[in-house]
Amino acid sequence: MQTASFLSSETAFRIREEVGTPCYVYDEASLRSVASKVLEFPNAFGLTARFAMKACPNANILRLFRSLGLKIDASSIYEAERAVAAGFAASDISLSTQEFPADEHLKSLVAKGMTVNACSLHQLERYGKLFSKAKVGLRFNPGLGSGGTQRTNVGGPASSFGIWFEDVERAKEIALEHGLEVFRIHTHIGSGSNPDIWVKAVGLSLNLVRSFNTVSVLNLGGGYKVGRMPDEKTTDLEAIGAPMREEFERFHAETGRELHLEIEPGTYLMANSCTLISTVQDLTSTGENGYDFIKLDTGMTENTRPSMYGAQHPMELFASDGEPRSKHSYVVTGHCCESGDILTPAPGDPEALLPRKLVDAKIGDILAIGGSGAYCSAMSTKNYNSFPECPEVMIRLDGSISVMRKRQTLDQILANETEISF
Repeated sequence: MQTASFLSSETAFRIREEVGTPCYVYDEASLRSVASKVLEFPNAFGLTARFAMKACPNANILRLFRSLGLKIDASSIYEAERAVAAGFAASDISLSTQEFPADEHLKSLVAKGMTVNACSLHQLERYGKLFSKAKVGLRFNPGLGSGGTQRTNVGGPASSFGIWFEDVERAKEIALEHGLEVFRIHTHIGSGSNPDIWVKAVGLSLNLVRSFNTVSVLNLGGGYKVGRMPDEKTTDLEAIGAPMREEFERFHAETGRELHLEIEPGTYLMANSCTLISTVQDLTSTGENGYDFIKLDTGMTENTRPSMYGAQHPMELFASDGEPRSKHSYVVTGHCCESGDILTPAPGDPEALLPRKLVDAKIGDILAIGGSGAYCSAMSTKNYNSFPECPEVMIRLDGSISVMRKRQTLDQILANETEISF
């Protein structure tokens, strides 16, 4: 099973020799290619493509996407500041956050042009008190969600994200009280690739737009499904975008209003542009009626998705001796002292084990875990068991390797601890 076309056995062993494992390996050519697809998303009256930077906030990834014309979707004030540190103008950033920061950091960035989507009626009240007569976006929960699991579904009645669509009149009242101009409606349904669901989401979102005659921007947040495994399909952006564009055109014909489209992919841009390489450090078995295990020098410290979601990642074993070998079924485990640190759970069920057929493993081999570019480095269980954050490297267009983040040192792990007397 090929985890990524950009990573060969030779390159993997070279990176291990130069940088060590575990290590995230990104591919510049892949990142550029997928960004170009996003920037060509079908639209009727203009497009702003934002990178949902929570997927992978490394400054080098941000700088690359900035050079290609992507803007930023930030999920916290800290992400917004991180984007500015990477070279983005505040006006390139849209903030939608569960934790509303009514402080000087927010005021400074808004003064410099950052836009904000109020994600609850309470947030809208607070924003109005801070920025009277200002522009504001409203994030609504349209009552519809999409996602592989409940944990990736951020729309519908089980989700706390956004103002519930039935509260639209109260949102209008609060905006009027504070003289706010609602210029953008934002909805986010989760992750999916079904065009019918996306068209339905557009229809629900346009109904919300009808309630605000000042709205000129519709942000259709939501991830586009990425096929990490061979039997999974990646979203066809043209297939979902073309009927969405038609909905915008129909709305224009009906109302005379030309809406600017915003999208904010994260996983789609990142997932298959990175492979996590690790070293087989041990092998063990629980007997004839049990399992054979591969133990790695990585795990939930670098990729918590399997233990959290039952997520599936492609795996490829690179033999250290270069010799051909037969295949065998293994449960792949991480290095944490945690029974849930399993990298081969059953699909959607982190509690169940599903052995993976791989090349016969030997200690010292490299196991490459594909689809690791999104919500892996960004969502790792930082320093659990005091393991350091692992390095990140990029394969450049000329085949050279650039280190984007060094391996964390013990001094850096301890840096913010203070000594008290006993």
